Amino acid sequence: MIDNLKIKVCGMKFTANREAVEKLPVDFLGFIFYPKSKRFVGENTEPGLFQSAKLKVAVFVDENAFEILGLAKNLGFEYVQLHGKENPKTCRLLKKQGLKVIKAFNLNEDFDFASINAYEKSVDYFLFDTKTDLPGGSGKKFNWKILEKYQVNVPFFLSGGIVPEDAEAIRKLQHPQLFGIDLNSGFEDEPGVKNVEKLKQFIAEIN
Repeated sequence: MIDNLKIKVCGMKFTANREAVEKLPVDFLGFIFYPKSKRFVGENTEPGLFQSAKLKVAVFVDENAFEILGLAKNLGFEYVQLHGKENPKTCRLLKKQGLKVIKAFNLNEDFDFASINAYEKSVDYFLFDTKTDLPGGSGKKFNWKILEKYQVNVPFFLSGGIVPEDAEAIRKLQHPQLFGIDLNSGFEDEPGVKNVEKLKQFIAEIN
């Protein structure tokens, strides 16, 4: 069991649901600014959606770095998560402006961890999701044993299809760089609406 494993709940879309979720012992809340996502916060977001005391993560896919900076500053985001083909230079630019950068990579059995070495000094965290044809979450798991090949000195979030039934398997994970887990579609009643009871029970089970 990893001590003090961080909990990130991603895909928040509705203010009342966000308020209910943040009463739980979660550390990060993710908000998706990718229009093609079912969990896109929308052009006209609900009033108060971003007024959270938790650490807030703004999620983007191949967005212009200056758009990201402006949005993060205007809405009070300290963390950004980049889920596209963003290069180390873009990550470094955002980091130099004071943002904490989470760079997502989609994994399958053939993933070459050497391909991410160039990001080591440019990001604060990695996030490992499941490789799919489209950007963003798939609700599917990758083989977690692949993580044994990861040896870069950057902490990571585990993502991709985590469901309530995974609590025991997560308790058994021992990777020294595992920092947190990313919960999304496996804990929803519908896209963007988290099931608070499922989250509450799961978090209790993994601690």
